[in-house]
Amino acid sequence: MHGPGGIVLPQSAEEYVQSLYPEDADLQMVMKGIEASAMPQISIEPVYGRLLTMLTAIAGAKRALEIGALGGYSGICIARGLREGGKLISLELKQEFAEVAKRHMQKAGFGELVEYRIGEALDQLQLLEEEGQRFDLVFIDADKGNYPRYLEWAIRLANPGAVIIGDNAMLHGKTMDPGRNSPSAIAMRKFNKQIAGDPRLESTILPAYDGLAIARVK
Repeated sequence: MHGPGGIVLPQSAEEYVQSLYPEDADLQMVMKGIEASAMPQISIEPVYGRLLTMLTAIAGAKRALEIGALGGYSGICIARGLREGGKLISLELKQEFAEVAKRHMQKAGFGELVEYRIGEALDQLQLLEEEGQRFDLVFIDADKGNYPRYLEWAIRLANPGAVIIGDNAMLHGKTMDPGRNSPSAIAMRKFNKQIAGDPRLESTILPAYDGLAIARVK
């Protein structure tokens, strides 16, 4: 990166790490599709996308749940790590977003692995419990105000040893700023305290980018 007068400026830690990896054709396809569809460009960061794939594989996950599909970026990352015969259930509020995500998943070769469920996530989570569904990995990346409830549902729907991951733990610095008390900031502080202190979990929170909370169900 260059500054005034052509001076080479030092990279941030995030920029340095990202520079070590080549661009991912499938995920670049997703980002272009999201932009073309005028959707929010709020997908998980590429470095955390790779971590999502790794955690899915390390967990030996065969059944995964995603709360918030958006354009399919995180869905592809999860699908890459699933065991053979695995399945991803993806919850998405908006039908039009799910259609974009499904199209991207199909182009990436994972269309047969994913099932989209449309509507309010809390309603869909209740249905999943009634169906007796259980998961080896849950990824949370949806409306921030409901993160504490999503975490509780993730624990209820988790198999022993399952991994739970929540994006945007820092909420662009709002969770750390005592002067920011919007409903989303308050909810994310509660979520972070829950994931850090719940005796049912082993956890950590990575502060880079916009933060990533990672927990394992005991």
